[in-house]
Amino acid sequence: MSSFPELGSSPTSWPGDSPVWRAVLALAVVFVLLATTGWTAIRHHHPVGGPREAAVAAWRNASIGGRDLPDPESAPSTLARFFRSLTAAQKSRLADRFPLVVGNLGGAPVELRYHANRIALDDARRTAKERMNDQRLTEVGRQEAGRLMHRFESMLTEGRQILAFDPTGPGRAAEVFGDLSQARQVSVVVPGVDTNLVNFERTERTYTAPVGMAQSLYEAQRAERPDARTAVVAWADYTSPAGLGVDAATGRLAEEGAVRLDSFVESLSDASRVSLFCHSYGSVVCGVAASKLSPKVTDIAVAGSPGMRVENAAGLGTRARVWATRDADDWIQDVPYMEFGALGHGADPVSQGFGARVLSADRAFGHAGYFEPGTDSLENFAEIGVGALGSVDCAVGRGPDCRAGIHGPADV
Repeated sequence: MSSFPELGSSPTSWPGDSPVWRAVLALAVVFVLLATTGWTAIRHHHPVGGPREAAVAAWRNASIGGRDLPDPESAPSTLARFFRSLTAAQKSRLADRFPLVVGNLGGAPVELRYHANRIALDDARRTAKERMNDQRLTEVGRQEAGRLMHRFESMLTEGRQILAFDPTGPGRAAEVFGDLSQARQVSVVVPGVDTNLVNFERTERTYTAPVGMAQSLYEAQRAERPDARTAVVAWADYTSPAGLGVDAATGRLAEEGAVRLDSFVESLSDASRVSLFCHSYGSVVCGVAASKLSPKVTDIAVAGSPGMRVENAAGLGTRARVWATRDADDWIQDVPYMEFGALGHGADPVSQGFGARVLSADRAFGHAGYFEPGTDSLENFAEIGVGALGSVDCAVGRGPDCRAGIHGPADV
C-alpha cells in the first residue's frame, strides 16, 4: 500500500459520518489490511539484530575496575548509582569502548551520553560512506546509504546534543534542546508514523520532522518565558510504523514504544515537571504509556490523534492533565475512531465525550503543521511546557473551557 500520508494533503472525505458508515469502513479496512499483510503482521515480530545488539552482548561480558557491568536493562536509578561510583576516566573508557551502549543508557550522565553518541555516529557515518560505493548493493541501496551518511554528518554538527542513537534497522534517535541536566521543566515530543533516522530531521518542511518540532517548541518556550529552566527532547527513540499497514492500525508498536517512553521519563530524575507532546501515532504511544508514567508527568497533549486506545481520558489511568487539538483540515478526523479486534485506536480525543481539554489549532494546516511557528497549537504547547496554563487558547465549540480549574502559571 502507499505510504501513510503524514505529510500529504487531506484524502477525500468519507461520504457520511454515521456510526453505521464508520463500522462498515472499519470492516473494509480490516479486510484490506488482512488481504495485503495478513494476521502474521499482528502476531509475529522478530527483532532485527545489529551493531547495538553486538555491543550489548560484549558489554554483558565486560568489567571495569574488577566489577561486572550492570545489566543495560536495569532501572535508570540503578544505572545512575553505578555511574556515580566510577571515576571520570572510567566513565570515559566505557563510553569510548561501548558507545552504542552508554549512549542509550537512561541513568548515565547526559554529557557522557552525548560524547558516546558522537563516537557511535562517526562510526555509522564511516560505514554508510563505505556502503555508498559498495557495488554489491543495488543502486537503491547505495542511495539509501548516501542519505544516511548525510544524516549522520548533520547529527555530528558541533553543538548538537544527541541523547540516543541506534542505527539498527530504520534506526532510533533522540536529541535535546536546552540544558537537560539543569532543566526543571522538560518537554518530550513523541512523533508518529514513518519516523526513522533519515526522517529524523528535514531541510524542507522542517517542522514536520522530530528535530524541527522540538526545536520550534523550545524556541517558543524561550520566547514565552526566557527565564525558565526548560529543555525539549525530540524523542524518536522507538520503532514507529512504516507506512499505512497493520502496524499503523494496531497498538503493537505503541506498546513496545510505551515501555521505552516510560523508562525514558523515569530517567529524567532532575526534572520536577515533564510534559508530553504526542503527534499522530505518537499519541497512541502516549496513551498506552499513560498509566505507568512517573507522577512527574503533569501534562499529556496530543495533536492529530487517531486515538489513545481508550474510550475516554479517565481510561488512561493518569493524574496528568490531558489536552487534545486537531486542525480543521487534518485528514485524521476521517479515520474511524473505534476498535475492531486488534485494529483501531479507540475514541476521538477531541470529542466532547472523551474528556480532554481541547485546545485551539488555528493557523495550523493539515496533519503535519502543529509545530509551525505562528500557529495556535505551537503557542499552546509552549505555554503548557513552561507551566503558563492559564494562558492557553481553547478550541471554540469543543465543550467546557479547557482552562477550567487552572489559575495562572503552574507551580514548578
